[in-house]
Amino acid sequence: MIILIDKMIKNLINLFFPKICLGCKNLLTDNEVNICTKCRNTLPVTDYHNFEGNAMEKIFYGRSEINAATALLRYSKKGIVQELMHNLKYRGHEEIGNLFGSWLGYELSQSERFQNIDIVIPVPLHKSKLKKRGYNQVSKFAQELAKFLNTSCNETILLKSQNTKTQVFKKRFARWQRNNEIFTIKNGHLLANKNVLIADDIVTTGATLEKCCEIIKPFKPASISIACIAITD
Repeated sequence: MIILIDKMIKNLINLFFPKICLGCKNLLTDNEVNICTKCRNTLPVTDYHNFEGNAMEKIFYGRSEINAATALLRYSKKGIVQELMHNLKYRGHEEIGNLFGSWLGYELSQSERFQNIDIVIPVPLHKSKLKKRGYNQVSKFAQELAKFLNTSCNETILLKSQNTKTQVFKKRFARWQRNNEIFTIKNGHLLANKNVLIADDIVTTGATLEKCCEIIKPFKPASISIACIAITD
């Protein structure tokens, strides 16, 4: 009887508040969460975490000394990843960060290239943008990475001191200019001799992440690695 009542309540909730796929907007089945099976199977997964010298790492050649870098997905304009990232960044769907964080977190936990991470640091938002949006879209992603890597996520060490506009699809030189002197470090001694993993949502030219590496390096971490949800084509 109780099971029947629970099922009726669930059916009523689905009737008035249907769960839809955050990728294609079709209705989800009872066994699907956040995105439908079709969308999940068509996501452009990179598998970069398994390959040294991948396209993500090549972005930082000659610019930042990193141990390893990866991105879970490839981002293309008007593609499914763009829709999912817009839902994450601008429409309040933080659960997408959880989804991709647990997905990539598990993959990294199985990869020899991302073992012994001591601390995960998400790329921060400026306090004014954080207040307006209500959340940092990278936070849940970074927290899930830390959980699967059996380490801590710290959002108080790397801070953004200047407010900047979104980086995606801006001209390369303009992005480089905007990322000059926009981050600060608090309690940098916590980074000494630590294997640091910087987490971000989308990497384009790598200017933002390069600046993060640059400001962290003087505090003598043992290594710096990078993990992002997506890399632009």
